[in-house]
Amino acid sequence: MKTILTDRMPVVKGHYSPVIEHGGLIYLSGQVPVDPITQKVPFTVEEQTELVLSKIDLLLRESGSSRNKVLQVRIYITDISLWDQVNKVYAGFFGDHKPARCVIPVGKLHYGCLIEAEAVAFV
Repeated sequence: MKTILTDRMPVVKGHYSPVIEHGGLIYLSGQVPVDPITQKVPFTVEEQTELVLSKIDLLLRESGSSRNKVLQVRIYITDISLWDQVNKVYAGFFGDHKPARCVIPVGKLHYGCLIEAEAVAFV
């Protein structure tokens, strides 16, 4: 098991690793839509989804993987009525690649975010 950290990854504030590699698989911790520079959360769920997916994309690239190597994504949203907006942005991000996925409606998320997502990919 190996923790992956690079200078390009945002600094982690909690007691967790952003990426763990084991057995050729990359496990990404949940990503919330807090801008790593401004520390602000975008207003719309579409903007939040774009930010979450861009953070996932960065972690994948820094780990030697890519969005086309994602096997599974778990998406947590605060309201199931947001599913259509999230799905539209998600489909645009992945294109023809369709990882296994689940969308889980949850209560409140940290910082008032509307979405959080985690992923598993291969190297």
